[in-house]
Amino acid sequence: MYQQCIIMGNLGRDPELRYTANGKAVTVFTVAVNSRAQEDGEWKDKTTWFRVTCWDKLAETTNQYLKKGRKVFVVGRVDVSTWSDKTSGEARATLELTAREVKFLDGGRADGEGGSAAPSAAHDEDDMPF
Repeated sequence: MYQQCIIMGNLGRDPELRYTANGKAVTVFTVAVNSRAQEDGEWKDKTTWFRVTCWDKLAETTNQYLKKGRKVFVVGRVDVSTWSDKTSGEARATLELTAREVKFLDGGRADGEGGSAAPSAAHDEDDMPF
């Protein structure tokens, strides 16, 4: 059985590309997904943050074209990591999405100026290192 998560939002920071010891490219970035709901008669905005990890060719492509603030559509597998905050002892959680596909939605170049949109990128499940 395959689990799939789809998100659309804006990058919270520039992607960070690095390579594993065996030479596999891995890029990590965060995506803010905004929603709005009515609570007690007032509209409230809520932002949910996802930590997105891309591997191999997808990692290199996303690192090349994405910058903080760009709008993306991401498809992948989601996991939750939990821990206790060292100072307050409160329970914390991070939503981690291993991307299988990333679509660049807002067009333009990586520097935010005009131009043609970057291509969408996809990752072959068979290439994942786990």
